[in-house]
Amino acid sequence: MIALITGASSGIGRAMAKNLASKGFNLILVARRQERLDELKAELKSKYDIRVKVICKDLSVVQNCIDLHDEVKKVNIDILINNAGFGLFGRFDQTDLDTELKMIDINIKAVHVLTKLFLKDFRERNYGFILNVASIAGFMAGPMLSTYYATKNYVLQLTKAIYEELRADGCNVYIGALCPGPVKTEFNEVAGAEFATAGITDTEAADYAINKMFDGELIIIPTAKIKATALAARLTPTKLMLKATMAVQRARTEMGKEENDQSENGEETEEE
Repeated sequence: MIALITGASSGIGRAMAKNLASKGFNLILVARRQERLDELKAELKSKYDIRVKVICKDLSVVQNCIDLHDEVKKVNIDILINNAGFGLFGRFDQTDLDTELKMIDINIKAVHVLTKLFLKDFRERNYGFILNVASIAGFMAGPMLSTYYATKNYVLQLTKAIYEELRADGCNVYIGALCPGPVKTEFNEVAGAEFATAGITDTEAADYAINKMFDGELIIIPTAKIKATALAARLTPTKLMLKATMAVQRARTEMGKEENDQSENGEETEEE
């Protein structure tokens, strides 16, 4: 069996690659950083009797997403994990527009294009798994991370809609969304901010997600605390939830300023 993982060079994507390799899956790993992909390939092949192919592509370019599908479509991918993405801290009127547009390209467009192209293949075979990495942010609006939260809302709602289309048709193809809360990855290190609450490790998030994917769970939320946060987002009045989210983001940004002395506008941060 073969799994394709985007954003595989670090973080949750890298941890998912290790998990699936330990289960005997052959892997196609996609990211922008060739050196890191090569290092991961060497590590996995030294530990497991599997095949690993690395593809270095910038998935913020739509044509690269199409080219990626064309390159691997004859291989009969069993699992597609859309993990590549990044966030940007800061007030909406102060964050960089070009960076935000690139975020939309990779967090939304790449997920949209790859999901559509591979879903068509999977439907023809009536088999396959698509796991889209969203976020607890997908359940709410996010002051100070406004564009990032909006992109994860898109991923979550798109995944839910496709799930129902597949269910209504009696199709055996799986689609689901991973919605973690704080995870200890590079996302935090470059942004000039730290989470106000302790996060789980990327390995914990990846292992939980893959287990629940194989169980057929639609919305995958690690830890009881994050599940409670998702429930609160649905039940709490909008303005009160916005105030609470703003308070969390300010605390996160202030923590980052103390440790990193970086600017209020924030920095691009890889979610890979």
